[in-house]
Amino acid sequence: MISLSKKIIVTGSNRGIGYAICKRLIDDGFNIIMVDYDSDVANTARKIKTGNNSAEGVVCDVSDYNSCQKAFENYKGDDIYGIVNNAGINRDTLFKNMTYQEWDAVIKTDLYSVFNITKVFIDSMIKNNCGRIVNVSSASWQGNIGQANYAAAKAGIIGFTKTLARELGKYNIKTNAIIPGFIKTPMTDSVPENIREKFIDKIPLKKIGLPEDVANAVSFLMNEKSKYINGALIDVGGGLVL
Repeated sequence: MISLSKKIIVTGSNRGIGYAICKRLIDDGFNIIMVDYDSDVANTARKIKTGNNSAEGVVCDVSDYNSCQKAFENYKGDDIYGIVNNAGINRDTLFKNMTYQEWDAVIKTDLYSVFNITKVFIDSMIKNNCGRIVNVSSASWQGNIGQANYAAAKAGIIGFTKTLARELGKYNIKTNAIIPGFIKTPMTDSVPENIREKFIDKIPLKKIGLPEDVANAVSFLMNEKSKYINGALIDVGGGLVL
């Protein structure tokens, strides 16, 4: 059985999908460490805490390896059970107009962060001979106009996930990925209404998803009911990608 006293790290957790994931995991009885670039994350953690479970907020630039190493220097010996690599940004524009800075920012935040955070805790997870890693990718991993940077990062997450699933399975560490479709977040709220309607029209369920839909999938992958699932891509997109 999984001990709910163990901690789960969630990146990009001060709002949107990350916040919903933290709230669901707290409701499940887990202790969580909320990680975000936003300095308000510690305050958010205090508000989200319920019952006897703990919620901590850590300010960290997950795109920077040294920042991650420094921010979690005192956590490396903790009983970390799970990691949810959720942090992400977008800088959408056609490739011919894309600057190096727009490419670099997205690759570092969306892909490098997955390496940076996982690298901090993987030795202790291997030592404990158990754990769960859930990486949040995107339906855009298959390619999307105006998202060469974002699609490349999210596709990289898929390859990373499947590789770790092969490497870490023998340590009883399961690594899986969530593939959100068009989910209502601050990021998608900025999409023009006419483009949003076109996306919704492509979804067989004909409606936008909610952050809680993604959180429910993460919850499943963190509990015992998913104990034989490893290297899977869990689509949470209403059929947007079939």
